[in-house]
Amino acid sequence: MSFPQLETARLLLTEVNEENASSMFEIFSNPDVVKYYGMDAFETVEQAQGMVKHFRQGFEAKRSMRWGMIMKETNQFIGTIGLNLLNLTSKKAEIGFEIHPDYWRNGYTYEAAIAVLEYSFKELQLQRLGAVTFVDNTASQGLLKKIGFQYEGTLRNYLFQNNQVYDGLLFSILPSEWENRR
Repeated sequence: MSFPQLETARLLLTEVNEENASSMFEIFSNPDVVKYYGMDAFETVEQAQGMVKHFRQGFEAKRSMRWGMIMKETNQFIGTIGLNLLNLTSKKAEIGFEIHPDYWRNGYTYEAAIAVLEYSFKELQLQRLGAVTFVDNTASQGLLKKIGFQYEGTLRNYLFQNNQVYDGLLFSILPSEWENRR
């Protein structure tokens, strides 16, 4: 299976590749970006290159899909969005995303998420998409609710970052809810 390219009004969603490593380093080395990501900030470009390889391996194993968000007008790589814990047999996955702070609150992640949900439910025939956020990550929670995700509950001590455990909030959306929202 070749990696699917998706398109929105302002973005191309393409497979993350080696050419994106320096942009990914810029994003993932920013403490504001990784604050609620479940990992420490990158310190080297090699870490970003390793993440690119990890994304490719996950796709090849059919365990994940990660798109780079590329602005059509400038060809600028601004973040990633994708499906984690992808299980095509059980028809479920979790969505995850991050974006460079210069592009926060401009609707880019929302736009990309709509395309990924459409692809997930129509092409992959998934029956559930979940998402987990840090309790304090109100921006991601607001985005998920705007898309149509429903809060399901709190996962106690679910996330680990900076040698500390955190509760996670679990959200989900089903194909019927997606269709009804549109």
